Amino acid sequence: MIKVPSPARAAFLAPLRRSSGPLAFLGLVALIALPALADELILDSHFRSGKDQFWAAGGVTLSRSPGRLCMDVPAGGQPWERLAGVNDLHLSPGETYRLTLRAEGGVQPVPVLVQRGAEPWTEQARMTLSPGNHPAHLDFTARESDPAQLVLQLGGAQSAYQICLHEASLKPGLAGAAAGAPPVAPQSGEGKVQLIAVNQGGYLPDGPKRATLLATTDAPLRFKLVDGSGLRVASGVTEPRGMDPTAGAMTQVIDFTDVPAQGSNFHLEVGGVRSEPFSIRGGLYAKLRVDALSWFYPQRSGIAIKGEIAGEDYARAAGHVGVAPNKGDTKVGCLTGLAAATLYGGWSCDYTLDVSGGWYDAGDQGKYAVSGAISVAQLLGAYERAVTTGAKALTKDGLARLPEAGNGQPDLLDEARWELDFLLSLQVPAGKPLAGMVHHKVHDTRWTEVPTLPADDPEMRALHRPSTTATFAFAAAAAQGARLFAASDKTYAATLLSAARTAYQAAKANPDLYPPTSDGQQGGGDYQDDDASDEAYWAAAELFITTGEPDLLADAKASPHWEGSSFVLPAAFDWRSVAGLGRLDLALYGTALPPEDRAFVQAAIRQAGADYLALQQDEPFGHAYHPEDDQYNWGSNQMLLQNMLVMAAAYDLSQDKALLKGVRESMDYLLGRNALGFSYITGYGRRSAANQHSRWYAHQADPSLPNPPPGTLAGGPNSALLDEVARKQLQGCAPQRCYVDDIKAWASNEMAINWNAPLVAVASFLADTP
Repeated sequence: MIKVPSPARAAFLAPLRRSSGPLAFLGLVALIALPALADELILDSHFRSGKDQFWAAGGVTLSRSPGRLCMDVPAGGQPWERLAGVNDLHLSPGETYRLTLRAEGGVQPVPVLVQRGAEPWTEQARMTLSPGNHPAHLDFTARESDPAQLVLQLGGAQSAYQICLHEASLKPGLAGAAAGAPPVAPQSGEGKVQLIAVNQGGYLPDGPKRATLLATTDAPLRFKLVDGSGLRVASGVTEPRGMDPTAGAMTQVIDFTDVPAQGSNFHLEVGGVRSEPFSIRGGLYAKLRVDALSWFYPQRSGIAIKGEIAGEDYARAAGHVGVAPNKGDTKVGCLTGLAAATLYGGWSCDYTLDVSGGWYDAGDQGKYAVSGAISVAQLLGAYERAVTTGAKALTKDGLARLPEAGNGQPDLLDEARWELDFLLSLQVPAGKPLAGMVHHKVHDTRWTEVPTLPADDPEMRALHRPSTTATFAFAAAAAQGARLFAASDKTYAATLLSAARTAYQAAKANPDLYPPTSDGQQGGGDYQDDDASDEAYWAAAELFITTGEPDLLADAKASPHWEGSSFVLPAAFDWRSVAGLGRLDLALYGTALPPEDRAFVQAAIRQAGADYLALQQDEPFGHAYHPEDDQYNWGSNQMLLQNMLVMAAAYDLSQDKALLKGVRESMDYLLGRNALGFSYITGYGRRSAANQHSRWYAHQADPSLPNPPPGTLAGGPNSALLDEVARKQLQGCAPQRCYVDDIKAWASNEMAINWNAPLVAVASFLADTP
């Protein structure tokens, strides 16, 4: 079956409005392809006429002579920061190709990639060009039709060098290893059934209750549901759903929604193949909410993690408080030297800040304003829903495992405050240049190794230049915090609101101070974003909800995001695209909006929820995520969660039970109903993630260290094979299978605060909504 979008889905599919990533700038140097000779895809492949279309970037210079293209490469940098390549290579999926390079010179192995010529830079083939004078060949099968590029990653040498190409050829029609999904070994006597993928965390009694079968046939098959004693509870026939391009397999759906039985250790059986066990019972998501929220405590910086609270395995010394060998975050200056000159044109500051505290962003020890802001905002959003709907659990003290339990304050607000205090500390002090702006991030000046506990990190820390996006994002989260702390701590609420106002005005006065795209060599991620319009809209919306001031509503309505679509595929929002958060909160909590304006934003949420529901119902795995190009993105699991939150908001506005069922069924995917039959939440299901990329939850690298705690969400399948583990183990993977539970597989298996925060919100919605 070829997937054809439904009308609702087709109308909803919109191109992403931004492009970013390590190669986003290459579009600026793309050339128009001229007809190639015969079947050769690379013009002037032997460099005889000087008409080749190779470009260079990152300081690499090209020189041409008959029969030779030479690249002079500066020293230093990461491999991907010194580049040469050619664009607009049009490949046919399923066709085999041979890539041939003949080179001389060089001082180190050079990675050579054939990849998509735009974000997410999906890799189709890779080989290594060794120093010397010899040819290199690679046969591969193309997987997609999007224009590709050939890229030589030349950086990282200790000294400048030259490497010359005598041939760069890419021709179709030669035998090569087939790409596509790795075959799954049949597990039944009939050789038809490959996998029965179920929600290993369990199903709610009132449904929906569905599973997905991977098979080598599109003929319906008989299934049975058996209980823990092996007795048949129900039986039926599967529903064939055809070939799913993201799974690389034929799919069928097993629907047992009407089964009234409850209990544990159920299995589905088809053709002699048995699923993983699962339960059918109520109250499934209360524990997940607690675990997902408690996950943030051992993620804290600047505080010792107590074993009696987090669990003895997770006890550790305080990180980044200046105890040797740790340099600490209590007195951090701005980035200086060549790095600052390269990234920020010589920007510097004459002050230091105490930026201890906050949450470590992911598996490293960096702390970032934009991901911190959306993470704390989504926790606060879960709390605000609980207050508004009268749900009690999230408004209680003593719900989660954290040291403030028993202080009379709701645990979620205690945890949110830990990050809000850190974000407050990132503001530029009054009287200084860019006063009121928020530093984009703080992290090491060099990458540390896996494993490295936070207290053992020996690297210097540095503040990076403030950014407009970070400042608006902080203003939004602080404004939201101000209205939610007002009932329990008026002084703190006033501090947050004052800081939010200051940040909002500072960002308006500095509207285009964007973070750079290529500072990954500095010991942390870049979080690049060259469009602050959505952050500005989000900040205006949250400030208006909190204050009711007409000028802020006018700012929000003047934004292109007021009338335009706030939600895009594949995800409704993430740290880079936050307009949807503003619209969501205006619809749910914008009580000061004029009636016609509130009706407008609420209708937009209901429509977006219906669109995501149509997407969810079209998927054989029952989840509200399917990128238009079938390629799964970095953090695909949290992207699914964000789409689920839009459906949840639409449910709150409409009480349409179909939306509630869509959220419930989408959760099945994260808990094992996927092409790998694997739960992406640690401790939930018999086969669950246990080796997420982390420097301190690093049992795989050091048996004396623990695995991540229960409730840790893994990033999920990522079609762009960016790390070495993925490139070695996942070549040719179908998109849903581009995942491996390995600590070094950081592109698909990292953990992150902005992934666990929406998990808390979704688990809370499911736990509180009957």
